[in-house]
Amino acid sequence: MMKLNNTKSIITGGTSGIGLETASVFISEGSSVTIIGRSELSLNNATKELKRNVQTIQADVSSTIEIDKIFDQTEKGSLDILVLNAAIAKPLPFEYVSEDNFDETVNTNIKGVFFTIQKALPYLKKNSKIIVVTSISNKMGSPNFSIYAATKAALRSLVKTLSLELISKGIRINAVSPGPIETPMYNKFNIDDAQVNQIKEQISDKAPTKRFGTTEETAKCILFLASNDSSYVVGEELVVDGGMSLL
Repeated sequence: MMKLNNTKSIITGGTSGIGLETASVFISEGSSVTIIGRSELSLNNATKELKRNVQTIQADVSSTIEIDKIFDQTEKGSLDILVLNAAIAKPLPFEYVSEDNFDETVNTNIKGVFFTIQKALPYLKKNSKIIVVTSISNKMGSPNFSIYAATKAALRSLVKTLSLELISKGIRINAVSPGPIETPMYNKFNIDDAQVNQIKEQISDKAPTKRFGTTEETAKCILFLASNDSSYVVGEELVVDGGMSLL
């Protein structure tokens, strides 16, 4: 039996990596999925890959006006699952972080999540689920990722608070905290392939499992929190990092 049969889901940051794989897993489990992304090209490519039961909306979650576009086509009280995956990470030494760098990351990673959840409330059914994608950087030192790590720590706090505020509305919110996962993110750091490979080797050597996790492994954990299998799980953060944060 499919775990998400006849459900309706929205996934922000759904055009690549964890978001795209989550959309694929949800569709295979019977959910009708809407993916949100900033780029029309990436949305088109994702649609071709997913092939069925998918709709797309082009929106930038760093803007509350753009967030409104996500729900313009949604019937109130019709949404079963909301996955907040959209985020940006741009490595910079602390002393080189500008106000623009700071605002860009905070607006997407915190403001975007906060107001997407707030604006989603009228559209969420009773017994609906919200899953926020955080990161193990919210509990580990992350040199050159000071803003990103701080935003992910803020999201962990937000999930705890909202879990108590929203449970009376019949909305269950939890988080998934990925560690090193094989995604296109590492190719967006404006460094050459040799440096990317060196970074990945260093991370793999340090990890207890000696490898990166996969987007499928992460998506299946998101599926657990989105399904009734986790019906008594509230305000938790499921760590998916192969033991990395235990070091």
